[in-house]
Amino acid sequence: MTPVHRIPAGAKLLILAVAGTGLVAVDGWSWMAVALIMTLALYAVARQPRDRVMAQLRPLLWLLVPLFLAQGYMSSWPLAALTVLRITTLVLLAGLVTLTTRSEAMIEAIEKGLRPLARFGVDPAKVALAFSLALRFIPVIARQSADIRDAQRARGLGNNPLALALPLILRTLKMASDVADAIEARSCEDDGPEAAHSPASQHTSSRSRPSCIELDLPPKTSFTSPCSPR
Repeated sequence: MTPVHRIPAGAKLLILAVAGTGLVAVDGWSWMAVALIMTLALYAVARQPRDRVMAQLRPLLWLLVPLFLAQGYMSSWPLAALTVLRITTLVLLAGLVTLTTRSEAMIEAIEKGLRPLARFGVDPAKVALAFSLALRFIPVIARQSADIRDAQRARGLGNNPLALALPLILRTLKMASDVADAIEARSCEDDGPEAAHSPASQHTSSRSRPSCIELDLPPKTSFTSPCSPR
């Protein structure tokens, strides 16, 4: 285990927040380049291979390249370099935290950090649940996107963006609805029999709800896209 892995999750999140705030205050592209080099050095200390570094940046290339060109053409090239380097450094820092921290430890740290806000009406458990669901849905949605892309390619649609976006949005909304119903059902069970007889619970009981949070993904070709050839 590397020194980066041994840093507690709460300390990593705090360092990430401070570093992100500091990077926003940097106004020179050369200093931002130094920050990027230091971030890459942290990847080396954490023994993260080059492939993982590129995996953090590859999805951003479609954004960074046009942003650099547009910013340089409309404003100045140093400002364009500063903007792109800042985004790259922030993404790599956040990626390093997620790569070297267990998700359970991160959620626990977030819940502990929000406990002082409970007196102001913030529910730390609900916020932690939202973070855990977000982390859980990222790989699920990525897997669904790959499944839909394979199915549409088999139908001869190639890389049609509409053929990918529409089924993916529908699946994501359906999953979100199922998870929300499952959470609502569990909260009613935790509230006891009084909540079960409340008007809200009687209204929601008329719908079929899953008893637990399970993401039962449909098969690859179980959807029908309006873009599919007839």
